[in-house]
Amino acid sequence: MLLPGLLLLLWLSAGLAHHGSALWRGPHSHTHGTPRCYSAEELPLGQAPTHLLARAAKWEQTLPVALVSSLEAVGRRRWQERPPAGTQCPVLQPEEVLEADIHQRSISPWRYRVDTDENRYPQKLAVAECLCRGCISARTGRETAALNSVPLHQSLLVLRRRPCSLDASGVPTPGAFAFHAEYIRVPIGCTCVLPRVVR
Repeated sequence: MLLPGLLLLLWLSAGLAHHGSALWRGPHSHTHGTPRCYSAEELPLGQAPTHLLARAAKWEQTLPVALVSSLEAVGRRRWQERPPAGTQCPVLQPEEVLEADIHQRSISPWRYRVDTDENRYPQKLAVAECLCRGCISARTGRETAALNSVPLHQSLLVLRRRPCSLDASGVPTPGAFAFHAEYIRVPIGCTCVLPRVVR
């Protein structure tokens, strides 16, 4: 099920890139190419302009956003009782992973965590973290240094909230923000590669 999600991410990123400039200029930009500066009265803290979010509705279909709600549900049930340990490479037991998800059955396994940034929209993204430095041997089920685990990244167009000035002074006005479009690289999984240095 991960492959369709990755293909969807590639398609959505291409579509958002085509409309990227329109996302942040908006219909009321002060000048061409300059994002509008919103006062605290126009836009309460923690909110983004409706017309910007409406144009980026496809976010909800991307893997990093779609996974957030399920990860938070799992976190409420399990992670609060037993906080996740540091990065640990598991021992692969075939009989235990037959019904597991792809990220648990992979010989370069990973887990997801929710990354939160109040100045970014979407504010919450699911990001992948590799559990092994090497990869798991399909023969022994244990980690081997013959291969390296590396993250796979996807470019995602997001909105970034930044302080701005409502006058010509250039000094940021308290509570005022402008929104800029930018691409970020989101880890969405892990894979095995040959090490750069052969030991």
